[in-house]
Amino acid sequence: MIDVGGVAFASLWDRAVARRAGAPFLVFERSDGSTASWTYGEFDDLVGRCAAALVRNGVRAGDSVSLALTNSPAFVAAWIAAVRLGAWIVPSDPMSRTQELVEHLSRTGAKVGICSVHRRDDYRGASGAMPVIEVDEDDCTLEVFGADRHAAWPGVAPRDRAAVMFTSGTTGRPKGVVVTQANYSFAGQVMAAASELREEHRQIVVLPLFHANAQYYSFASAIAVGASVALMHTFSASRFLGQALRHGATHASLFAAPIRMILARGATPVPGLALQHCWYAMNLADGQYEEFAALVGCRPRQLYGMTETIPAVLTDSKAAPVADCMGYVSPACEVDLQGPGGVRSSDGEVGEIVVRGVPGITLFDGYLDDPDTTARSFRGDWFLTGDRAVRDPAGRHWFDGRRADVLKVSGENVSIVEVEQVLSGHPGLLEAAVVGRPDPVRDEVPVAFVVARDPAAPPTVGELHDWCAQRLSRAKLPRDITFVDELPRTSVGKIRKFMLKEHDRPRAMEGAS
Repeated sequence: MIDVGGVAFASLWDRAVARRAGAPFLVFERSDGSTASWTYGEFDDLVGRCAAALVRNGVRAGDSVSLALTNSPAFVAAWIAAVRLGAWIVPSDPMSRTQELVEHLSRTGAKVGICSVHRRDDYRGASGAMPVIEVDEDDCTLEVFGADRHAAWPGVAPRDRAAVMFTSGTTGRPKGVVVTQANYSFAGQVMAAASELREEHRQIVVLPLFHANAQYYSFASAIAVGASVALMHTFSASRFLGQALRHGATHASLFAAPIRMILARGATPVPGLALQHCWYAMNLADGQYEEFAALVGCRPRQLYGMTETIPAVLTDSKAAPVADCMGYVSPACEVDLQGPGGVRSSDGEVGEIVVRGVPGITLFDGYLDDPDTTARSFRGDWFLTGDRAVRDPAGRHWFDGRRADVLKVSGENVSIVEVEQVLSGHPGLLEAAVVGRPDPVRDEVPVAFVVARDPAAPPTVGELHDWCAQRLSRAKLPRDITFVDELPRTSVGKIRKFMLKEHDRPRAMEGAS
């Protein structure tokens, strides 16, 4: 039964520890391949030590804690310690440069920071006089937190702030998404129900912990049911399958990009590996889907969600998942497709994905210190995602791009997603990204950037144009196709299309001259 009334994430952790104290909670694989493990009770001791260190540095309920760490037990301990203290975390990409860290720290007023000893210079250059705890992410004793264990835990409420997560900034300045204690709990309960996660199961986590996917879909769901987590220090395409087998993983969550990387490494089946479940976000071509399904031993299921929506609000079914389908409305979630003015889109008609819920409980609690942007993100009770989809009569949803992913070519609407899917379906390509280029005659035209499956023997540009011509109408045909070694991405695999537009700008200028 999913609690939609709100329960504090700190309470969810306490319940798991009380019920599963002697059961496995975390296995961590260090950068050298060695491992360390903790039961729920043992890790709760580490959480208590971390909380004591935070309190010694002045952290109290309502304060923020900055985290700039790669996947590590230190990150998990600091996250749980902060929420149990009634404080909140600000997770930043640990590879961020000083200026980005300055923005995060200045906007959140962190009381203390925790960073890696290997990247201390960038972090200390941004932190000023703020106290900083430096940790080695491979360190599993974490003596830096001290031996004392905090015991006088304050009471926390479901709507208390638990995190501010900054969006990845693929299009503009990141927004600070405010996440509450109840938000984490709701995400964990929904994702556990959608994946049929039980206490005997084990999540494998390779995506970065500073991102919502690993927090919401993997860790929060495991804590919600008392399951365990195998945490890898980073994602490795060549080692993923072996790691999943070695650590007894039953559940995984990935993006399409890491899956393509696994396939590009020429992965072969690992005898004995049979995941029971695997989420993925963003479309795979049919051939890529079938190849990956054969490797992991289950039919992966696509999902759709945002940091703001808390859980994935669309999840495909276990019975018959479809490679390019985001699936059905997730348990305890409310999703619709709407056109201009909030008119409900009919089945088969493209509409914007909108999500209804209770801010601070089942939806995010707004954007940090930005009530105007928060207000513009809602139409009445509905949060406007900016993403487009089509729903069929059975309730399945197919992604149709963002509002910004629709080009006007000579007055005709052209979906970037459709062009990308066609190009990605070519057997000689690993992936493709399409952006719009201004055109003096046709307003704008699609241009493509592609990555060859085999860089030593790529298809010709002419072959790709012929492939598209057989599958797309004239307005949808890419004006130019450019091979690149790799697509520019955020740390969680989202394509930074504004960088592709910058790359294309000289050509656009030539075309306009």
